[in-house]
Amino acid sequence: MLTRTLASRALLLRAVKNATDNIKQTKRNAGHGVWTCRMPPPMPSKKVTTLANVLGGLAWWWILWHIATEPEHVYGEWPYVDPSTWTDEELGIPPDSYGPLKK
Repeated sequence: MLTRTLASRALLLRAVKNATDNIKQTKRNAGHGVWTCRMPPPMPSKKVTTLANVLGGLAWWWILWHIATEPEHVYGEWPYVDPSTWTDEELGIPPDSYGPLKK
């Protein structure tokens, strides 16, 4: 029984030591090999910049095309109702003869 307890504690200590070693390794390798303290980061390549511009242009074309051809997605599918035609009852406004300030 005693040897089993000591063996399990030894395994636990080994696991804790491995975990701390892994954390140290992660911190050491977190720099990715490029140090940019007080220096601008390296510029992206021309290929990456061109690809970003093409994808951005495609996204804006998609948005503007669908706004132009299917405006009901933005404005709704129902006819516009003039708010000046609504009654006080529809708006939830009580009549003038209601409440403490009666006329």
